[in-house]
Amino acid sequence: MNEPESAADFIELIGLRHLDDADGGQNGIEVGPQHFNPYGVVHGGVIYSLADTSMGAMLSPELAENERTATIEIKINYLAPVREGSIRTETTIVNRGRRVAVLESEVFNGDRLVAKALGSFAIFEVQ
Repeated sequence: MNEPESAADFIELIGLRHLDDADGGQNGIEVGPQHFNPYGVVHGGVIYSLADTSMGAMLSPELAENERTATIEIKINYLAPVREGSIRTETTIVNRGRRVAVLESEVFNGDRLVAKALGSFAIFEVQ
């Protein structure tokens, strides 16, 4: 089994792309058969990965040069199945403390809200 060489490999694997350079929380995926679960709808893990990546991307510009972030937890509600088209996020920072940030990411298929996630992210210093 080939191991990914970087985080960018995973992003490429699921087909995630940045939709708006001005807003790190705007990401999307063109839905294809590689994203489907056995029931013919987009796998929840794909939607979760999109929300998680969007929240991290939204928080990153808020960090100091010597700070990094990592997901503590994400709670996600799946509201509707996705069978075609594309999915995209709209992400906001709910609260950014010294050591923990809380973000919200809504996932849309067209104009339809299909999932809503709330995540906590650790903020830590690196040497």
